[in-house]
Amino acid sequence: MRKLILYGLGVAILVIAFFGSKYLIDNNTKEKPEIAKIIKTVFAEPVTNSTVPIVIPANGTLQAKNRFELYSEVQGVFQGSANDFKAGQPYSKGQALIRINAAEYYASVQASKSEFYNLVTSLMPDFRLDYPDSFSKWQTYLDNFDVNKSVPALPEITSDKVKYFVTGRGVYAAYYNLKNLEQRLGKYNIYAPYSGILTEALVTKGTLIRQGQKLGEYIDTSVFELELAIGKTFSDLLKLGEKVELSVPQSSKTYTGTVSRVNGRIDPDTQTIKVFVEVKGDDLKEGMYLEAQLEAREQTNAIKISRKLLVDESEIFIVRDSILDLIKVEPVYFSPKEVVVQGVPDGTVVLLKSIPGAYAGMLVKVNRDSAPASNETETTE
Repeated sequence: MRKLILYGLGVAILVIAFFGSKYLIDNNTKEKPEIAKIIKTVFAEPVTNSTVPIVIPANGTLQAKNRFELYSEVQGVFQGSANDFKAGQPYSKGQALIRINAAEYYASVQASKSEFYNLVTSLMPDFRLDYPDSFSKWQTYLDNFDVNKSVPALPEITSDKVKYFVTGRGVYAAYYNLKNLEQRLGKYNIYAPYSGILTEALVTKGTLIRQGQKLGEYIDTSVFELELAIGKTFSDLLKLGEKVELSVPQSSKTYTGTVSRVNGRIDPDTQTIKVFVEVKGDDLKEGMYLEAQLEAREQTNAIKISRKLLVDESEIFIVRDSILDLIKVEPVYFSPKEVVVQGVPDGTVVLLKSIPGAYAGMLVKVNRDSAPASNETETTE
């Protein structure tokens, strides 16, 4: 009896387990959720081809157009200057930049003038007796001779005999030697050729200056030049006199310059050509860093877009019936942030901002806002 009961329980357990497992299997199927359809919102607008100016960005530092380094051609003690001879000191045109003590040399020049005067005086008796026609000219010359002034030019000689006589007595040699001494005497003083500022001062008052020694540097602050390096592709497009917009980085200040010079030689290392832009401004300083926008040429029947929108350097995405598509374009000019392209028909809806993961056939929705902000995602059932 016990065996029968145990067999019966075993069969019952097996039956219950079979039907229980079947029930669990039948009720384990999950309902598949419906996949949400994602439509990305994009910024796009129809384009119209027009004439696009090709602007070449460049940068450089300002240099004074008029500048010269001060060197001494004579030796002596630095006596003084019209102003304090220090860096940053302004000078007006004609003011003395450097005065070197020339007392000793001045005395030797005066002695040479006296000797020359005596030489000409010694010729007067011969002029009176042998060349009476020239006597009055030379007498007038002696009467106007002043040792405290520059030696006047010799009287004009029309007779060969008088010329040979004067030359034989050494008058011409003495005259030109004296003029040479006067020229050298003038080098003891250096004057400002134009109004400007002293940018470097290497000597102070009382310094013994030697011949060939550098004394400082002087610049004209009224006009500057900006040296720019431009790619050789546009070397033949830049013309003298063209206006150039200049700006100071991280500032609202702008200036207008003019192309003053274009170098005729291309740098073999960088394949660029030097362009010099002349600019004026009261607040400009030498060494100031400026950015320039050079208008090289105008490209007709073209549009300008962001470089990020260019795919494989020759295609761009457009929106056609709410679906993205790729079309071929012809890039004309690349700038650091933008590109000028041709080959886009008028009225084509072009993206204004790139889309991550974009592909041809992608379903999108065009945002009608005027300015692109950020890509948004819209989910529809």
